[in-house]
Amino acid sequence: MKNKIANVSVTTIVWALAGGIFGAIYTGLYQVLLALGLDGWQALVVGGAIAAMTTAAFYGSMPVALIGAMAGMLGSIGALMVVGTSVDLPVIIGVCAVTGLVVGLFHSWVLPSNAGPLGVILTGLAAGSGAGALMAWFLTLGLIARPAGPFVIAAGIVALVGSLFQLTRPHILRACFAWMPRAAGTPMVAALIAAVVGAAVGIMSGSGLSIAGEAYHLFGEVPTGFVGGMVGGAITGALLELLGVPLEDEIEHNL
Repeated sequence: MKNKIANVSVTTIVWALAGGIFGAIYTGLYQVLLALGLDGWQALVVGGAIAAMTTAAFYGSMPVALIGAMAGMLGSIGALMVVGTSVDLPVIIGVCAVTGLVVGLFHSWVLPSNAGPLGVILTGLAAGSGAGALMAWFLTLGLIARPAGPFVIAAGIVALVGSLFQLTRPHILRACFAWMPRAAGTPMVAALIAAVVGAAVGIMSGSGLSIAGEAYHLFGEVPTGFVGGMVGGAITGALLELLGVPLEDEIEHNL
C-alpha cells in the first residue's frame, strides 16, 4: 500500500510538471495559429499535433531533438541573413527541414540508431491530433462550456494527449520497429524539429506575416495554460497509475 501511494505521488508530480510545460507550449502555439487565420477546431488539431510531436521528440531522443533544434536555428537565421525578412515562411520551413535532414543523416551515419525516435513522434502526432479533434468535438457538443478559456483547453488537451500517448505508444512503436528502416528515425526527427524551430523563428521575425508585433498579446495566456496543463497532467498521471496503465519505456528494450 505504501509503495502504491509513493508511486502515485511521484507520478502525479512528474506528470504535473510535464503537463505544465506542454500546456504552456500548446497555449502559445494555439494563439499563434488563431492569429494566422486558422479556425478554432483547426487550431486545436494542428496545435495539438505540433506540440505533441515536438514534445515527444525531446522525450524520445533528446540528442537528436537538440541537433534538429540547432539545425533549425542555423537554417532560419541563414535564410533571413541571405534574403531578409521578406522571405516567405514556407521557404524558411523548407530550408530548415532540409538542413535538419542532412544533419540527421550525418548523425545517423556516425551513430547508428533505430526507429524508436520516429515511433515516438508518430505517437505524438496521433495523440496530439486525436486530442485536438476530441476537444473540438466536446466543444461542438456543448460538453465543455463556451467560451472555453486557456485553462480549460490546456487541462483538457494535456489529459487527452497523455492518455492517448500511453495507450497508443506500444502499438505504434511495435509497427515502427517491424516496418521502418532503422536509419530513418534520426533524420526524420531532426528534420521535424528543425522545421518547427524554423517556423518559430520566422514567425517571431515577421517573415511575410503581420503578427510579429503582437507577441505580448499572443503569449499573455501562456501562464494560464501552464497552470491548466499542470492540473490536467496531475489528474491524468494519478488516474493512469491507479488504473495500472504502464508508464515506463520498456518496449524499446524488448524489441
